Amino acid sequence: MDIDEIFMKQVLRLARKGLGSTSPNPVVGALVVKNGHIVGSGYHKKAGAPHAEIEALSNAGERAKGSTLYVNLEPCNHYGRTPPCTKAISDYGVRGVVVGMADPNPDVSGGGCEFLRSKGVEVRCGTLEEECARLNEVYIKYVTKGKPFVILKGALTLDGWIATPKGNSKWITNEKSRRFVHTLRKRVDAIMVGVETIIADNPLLTPYLTRGSRRDPVRVIADTNLRIPLDSRVFNKGTSALTIIAAGNNVSGIKRKRVEGLGARVINCQMRDGRIDLADLLDRLKEVSISSVLVEGGGTLFGSIIREGLVDKFYIFLAPKILGGDNGIPFMRGHGYYAIEDCLTLKVFMVRRFDDDIMIEAYPQR
Repeated sequence: MDIDEIFMKQVLRLARKGLGSTSPNPVVGALVVKNGHIVGSGYHKKAGAPHAEIEALSNAGERAKGSTLYVNLEPCNHYGRTPPCTKAISDYGVRGVVVGMADPNPDVSGGGCEFLRSKGVEVRCGTLEEECARLNEVYIKYVTKGKPFVILKGALTLDGWIATPKGNSKWITNEKSRRFVHTLRKRVDAIMVGVETIIADNPLLTPYLTRGSRRDPVRVIADTNLRIPLDSRVFNKGTSALTIIAAGNNVSGIKRKRVEGLGARVINCQMRDGRIDLADLLDRLKEVSISSVLVEGGGTLFGSIIREGLVDKFYIFLAPKILGGDNGIPFMRGHGYYAIEDCLTLKVFMVRRFDDDIMIEAYPQR
């Protein structure tokens, strides 16, 4: 590992501090290095706050002159909620900039590096590019495809069930696994479940197991016929999180008014095979600046969203339990594949243990 990679690793650690706070902006960290020593550091704390480069340069002050700036994403060269970072880099007298990856936003890509080079700044781009891209995979999809990044989290027994025949699923996984899931909740813009999960488990859908949560994600319930009980905990007033109910066009106006009277927002989505068209729902969520969605169940929603090819990433937890029999609730409901060669294949990125539970982090191969 060369010196640029060593400093970029530290930049990525800084950037991760912003996970869950910067949406719809990327997570970015920055270091100011002079004569081999770090003289300034910073990260983007939240949307609208100073960018990582400004934080690091301000921290360095006059020591930034003649330094090298390390940043995991190409510095911005346009006015948004904050001024362009490229001008500040030039004004501080930075000699060189090492960039992890170009900004994937088609409206600005390359402009920052080009501006800096025009000012005589030496720019090297592509250091740990794959790691930088993975850290900002949500942002990349959001700005290039115009759709939220979809993460599916499933907890299964070793024989493939997500609940007993009566719908009981508390608790398949252990406490350490559940705490990690709540960390995931804290990092996304929205949590999505089907109405069957609300009826069976009555969850809060908030990251209540984590401390110092910056905000609660939006709660999204796919409920074609608006069957959600009016005493469901997702209508809880103890959180500022918005609850969105995605329903079909034929729901009762009276029930809709009652649900909206509890503070929820009901949106009417297109239908597909008698159910909510999930692709249309995701498009509607993008309209309210939701860039990432964590899908948590149940089997009907899992089946639909996987078959429609809408999942970008999987977190599958396997617990050392065997439910037995053939009448539990499966991971996916509905029609499966008829041939092994037709199965959805996953590229495993990481396997991790939480005591006796095993978590598989993987991406679909399309």
